[in-house]
Amino acid sequence: MTDSASGPILLFDGVCNFCAWSVRFIIDRDPGQLFRFASLQSETGRRLLSEQGLNPDVIDSVVLIEDGKAWRESDAALRVCRHLRLPWNWFWSFRFLPRFLRDAIYRFIARNRYRWFGKMEACMVPTPEMRARFLD
Repeated sequence: MTDSASGPILLFDGVCNFCAWSVRFIIDRDPGQLFRFASLQSETGRRLLSEQGLNPDVIDSVVLIEDGKAWRESDAALRVCRHLRLPWNWFWSFRFLPRFLRDAIYRFIARNRYRWFGKMEACMVPTPEMRARFLD
């Protein structure tokens, strides 16, 4: 049984500086504290991926588990945006663009994220204030 019964879970690359920044960005703009988080590399993240039928050893994308379904790449990012406060929730309207185009942009950024933003030696450690939002 997944932990998603009490809200969406965002699985992210825990060693990616851009991903860690994105998690902090989401937390600051999630007024209802809807989202919970786990790194893809964590035991919890790997378990949740497996429960969704995804291979934890080959996932290189943010994954949003919402309403019992796993969303990846641009679908995941846009579904996150729809829950954020204004003006960030306006990005949800980009869901009408063809997925192949949205995902191509997503993959371009994902391929270059370490080069552009760097990589941590270990997974990010949430601050004490953020800790309750993390599953691992």
